[in-house]
Amino acid sequence: MPGRYTSGSARGSPVEQRRRRNVLLIQQYGKRPINTVSALVPSFPSVFQSFVQGGFECATHRRRDRTRIDVIAATNHDSHCAEDYALLAQAGVRTVRDGLRWHLIETSPGVYDWTSFLPMLDASIATGTQVIWDLCHWGVPDDIEIFSYEFVRRFGRFAGAAARLIRQRCEQAGVAGPRLYCAINEISFWAWVGGDVEHFLPYGEGRGPELKEWLVRASLAAIRAVREEDPTARFVQAEPIIQISAHPASPEDVEPAAGHTAAQLEAWDMLAGRRMPELGGSDEMLDMIGVNYYWNNQWIHNGDRTPPGHPQHRPLHEMLEDLYARYQRPILITETGTEKGTEMGWIGYVMSEVRQARRLGVPVVGVCLYPVMDYPGWDDERHCHCGLIQVAEDWQERTLRRDFCDEVQLQSGMMERR
Repeated sequence: MPGRYTSGSARGSPVEQRRRRNVLLIQQYGKRPINTVSALVPSFPSVFQSFVQGGFECATHRRRDRTRIDVIAATNHDSHCAEDYALLAQAGVRTVRDGLRWHLIETSPGVYDWTSFLPMLDASIATGTQVIWDLCHWGVPDDIEIFSYEFVRRFGRFAGAAARLIRQRCEQAGVAGPRLYCAINEISFWAWVGGDVEHFLPYGEGRGPELKEWLVRASLAAIRAVREEDPTARFVQAEPIIQISAHPASPEDVEPAAGHTAAQLEAWDMLAGRRMPELGGSDEMLDMIGVNYYWNNQWIHNGDRTPPGHPQHRPLHEMLEDLYARYQRPILITETGTEKGTEMGWIGYVMSEVRQARRLGVPVVGVCLYPVMDYPGWDDERHCHCGLIQVAEDWQERTLRRDFCDEVQLQSGMMERR
């Protein structure tokens, strides 16, 4: 394929060398390429209806002041979900992330009231929308102690019950699988924000590693329970990817910066049984890699952020390449976006980096705009304008941001032409 990315001899081109290395890794680990996404990307079978996806903010955690937030209710997405899905379909987005609200569903141990969820499930079926269902987006029933095996058992039972309901409802409507899930969103972030700095439940201080272990145990229990009910179900484990650098004037920070950066891999390693196998992880427990990436995911150790354009910014495609070399799994960017005003430039940057990663043989299988709709800020409840769907100040009327839709479709078209 001629062009500036393959200039020089095929054998000597840095792009070609790295692509060949990734293909060899697939062969080494026994992952046989099936079909191709492009001439350069050894691919896994696609399970998504659209490459560009949309994520509805569905956080249900208790924040530092002990107030429970419920973004689905605050945006009236629960009562407007069919309209919201239909709007995204107009923009060419047929795959979304959305969430179950466990704290509303499990009203007492083992007793499930699905009235908060069924309208969303039925709307997805009616509109032909494929959903990656978050089973826990940081919110748990009030009577659960997270640092306990009771948490693990109850989350597993809840996940199995949810999977059974979703499978039965889809089969009754003639909707083919596979069904898609994220067991627990951002284990690493929750371990820090809830286990180290007391901002989220369970309000731990210095207990981040311990919380991470409990969250991994619970995720594994959920994955097993879902697969018992629906053996073809697929999972994506959404985690933030970060890059922490040492300031050039502080060489003593090189080692701690590298250590903090490496910690981002712990949750995936635990699920795969590579780290702390006594938690129950194994290779088959790690399915698709989910990457949550925003403009502020890179910074100087104990210093400022290093966004694109900063001399110490690391290109996103290199980070994706490292993940693929390590795990040999398809990668979905499960969250990325900015607020209105910078969204055009950001999506252009992300999509260009994804195209470069795919040129290098990294199977990036989708990009999820997150949040895909306006939402109230977690801490101050201000109206955050973002994504493809704009919502009136009273959280009722919603319309598409046509200019951003045009840009997303332009970027998506360039991806398809690769």
